[in-house]
Amino acid sequence: MTAVRTVTPENISFAGVAGNRLAGDLWISGDAGSKPTALLLHGGGQTRRAWDRAARDLADAGFAAITVDQRGHGESDWLADGAYAFADYGADAVQLGRQIAERFGQMPVVIGASLGGLAAMLAEGEAGPGFWQGLVLVDITPQMDPEGVDKIQSFMGAAMAEGFASVEEAAEAVAAYLPHRPRPKSLDGLRKNLRHDPDGRYRWHWDPRFLDGPRSINTDGAQLEGATSDALRATRIPVLLVRGASSELISPAHAQAFQAIVPHAETVDVGGAGHMVAGDRNDIFSAAICSFLTKTAGKRAGQ
Repeated sequence: MTAVRTVTPENISFAGVAGNRLAGDLWISGDAGSKPTALLLHGGGQTRRAWDRAARDLADAGFAAITVDQRGHGESDWLADGAYAFADYGADAVQLGRQIAERFGQMPVVIGASLGGLAAMLAEGEAGPGFWQGLVLVDITPQMDPEGVDKIQSFMGAAMAEGFASVEEAAEAVAAYLPHRPRPKSLDGLRKNLRHDPDGRYRWHWDPRFLDGPRSINTDGAQLEGATSDALRATRIPVLLVRGASSELISPAHAQAFQAIVPHAETVDVGGAGHMVAGDRNDIFSAAICSFLTKTAGKRAGQ
């Protein structure tokens, strides 16, 4: 008989580098003890709700999992100055790591998907090698397919201004973008990634200036590959790359280039998954993360 899951997340919050509020959830079942704490950072245009199933799996396995809405996303603050460059997300990640260490007594293993992974790599470079206890990159490496980036941003921007008339209309757009993924029986998960505005329209739960503002994610894109590559070359912490086997963003060649930069890293290819690995195959994703956390508890590469 399958055990009934009873983990209920506790709302917590942190402060970003600009004093901006970062909303989060703490998922924990009983006493995590000496097991590593996991910080999960979502991809661009998502919210912390993208991690709900994975965070629950980690809590069920005895780990403490913290999911956070990054700046300009979900319930976290929108920045008055529109500061959404990659460097801003990296600086917030440094603050998150330090605050988690202070509250929970240890640096977390950071699990970052796409934007979240880039922020985690930049934080490792900014704060110095060995900042994180471990690093999991979810379908992201310093090198990316430019066409894949354009495809993702085109989807995000397509209904950014006008929004959708209903949650069902948003679901149709997602289904057209992800034809390989079975449609969910419930739209509750999608509803959490939308905000219902006063004009009655549903829009993605993130600040539009993230894509087209004065300091958007495209502001410092030219420096991104070099900065993240340098951070990975210097690190000796345990590193895992979880790549969607059908990813439109990270090809096998990109994964090989990543392995050359950080030879001690482990790599897992998830069959049946595209760029949004956890959403496509959460069962395989969660198993890979739990295995990595168990093996690397309290351990550093080369020790």
